[in-house]
Amino acid sequence: MFQIVVDSGANIPAELVRHYDIRVLSFINITDGKPLVCFNPDLTIEEERSKGKEYYDAIRNGMKVQTGLIGCGEFEDCFREICEGGEDVISLSISSGISGTYNASRIAAETVNDEMTNGHKVYTIDTMNASLATGILAIYASEMRAEGKEAEQVAEAIRQMVPRINGVFTVDDLRYLARTGRLTGSKALIGNLLSIKPILRGDKEGHIVQYKKCHGRKASLNTLVSLVCDNIVDPESQILGIAHADAYEESVYIMNEITKRIKVRGFINTTYDFCTGSHVGPETIALFFLGKDRELSGDGILARAQQAVSAQIEALRERERDGHLSPIPGSGGRI
Repeated sequence: MFQIVVDSGANIPAELVRHYDIRVLSFINITDGKPLVCFNPDLTIEEERSKGKEYYDAIRNGMKVQTGLIGCGEFEDCFREICEGGEDVISLSISSGISGTYNASRIAAETVNDEMTNGHKVYTIDTMNASLATGILAIYASEMRAEGKEAEQVAEAIRQMVPRINGVFTVDDLRYLARTGRLTGSKALIGNLLSIKPILRGDKEGHIVQYKKCHGRKASLNTLVSLVCDNIVDPESQILGIAHADAYEESVYIMNEITKRIKVRGFINTTYDFCTGSHVGPETIALFFLGKDRELSGDGILARAQQAVSAQIEALRERERDGHLSPIPGSGGRI
């Protein structure tokens, strides 16, 4: 058997942490000079939402936040305890492209693996994403464990999912992106005045990049819906994640709009974890799902138009193959 370890950036609600038997190492933020443990394992979903509102209201009111990493020592202690207790470890971490936490877990795993003489091992996975992208993968790992699969087999299966797990999100106030250096202060000011709402995503290298710009909040929310519905693969087998920084009503709107278009296995709708959520700010909404890859195909009308054109071209090719259509001169028989 094996245990599953995540950092609290995985954003898994405490009730699901208990249900899926996942171990969480919490980030600690410094808020107005005082330490704040970001994950409380005893809260209900409603209590997490209430605590989230308090936290993001405090940010709105000017609370100063410093975020940090989970150190090698904490990972080492956790991994060593599990392995010495006779189990393997699968550790899933927030993207190395946005945090040093994965590197800390990797170094700790190497140390513990070198020490172990009982045959037990730590498998580390860089999820190349954040929030519920990591959390959903951890839940899938737990389900595979329940099926009786071994740690090495599960770790490899999860690594195969990493290039396919997508995270797309929008922020409401560009000032928070400016504070993290993703945008200049002047651009943030102008963008807020013009009600520009960017759509951002995790790329295949695990970095946060801009996908497109929308004008107005409603347009950005509808774009998120379309990106999920146009790119998700086999939705009926998937858990779809929604993380919001005190934007619950809008997250419910998104759930309802997605449900109108596709059928999914289920949703996790939760408050954005306090560590990564501090960098993107109140009203941020993020969606997480498995696609073919991380190369998003477009959204809404554009994607459907592209699909329609492709279908028409294929129909013309089929007619040509059946002898009902003459090749275009100079096309070499191809349309």
